Amino acid sequence: MTRRKYGIIGGTILILYGVIPTLQPSNSNFGKVYAAYGGVFIVLSILWGWKVDNVIPNKFDILGGLIVLVGVLVIMYAPRS
Repeated sequence: MTRRKYGIIGGTILILYGVIPTLQPSNSNFGKVYAAYGGVFIVLSILWGWKVDNVIPNKFDILGGLIVLVGVLVIMYAPRS
């Protein structure tokens, strides 16, 4: 497969990745789940870089990851009325 085809396939997947959340019903909790996924993705990216790419996180990477995880907890478990 040529690079151009990979680019087209990758671009199509990214477009779908951005459009699919807009198609969710408004009464679903998809927004909260999507936000929590984003936070977990950030933390896992830091860990991936550390363990796989040998990029040691600095204190700001760790602090940012902790802040994101607190945000995930607030999004998912804060009481709602």
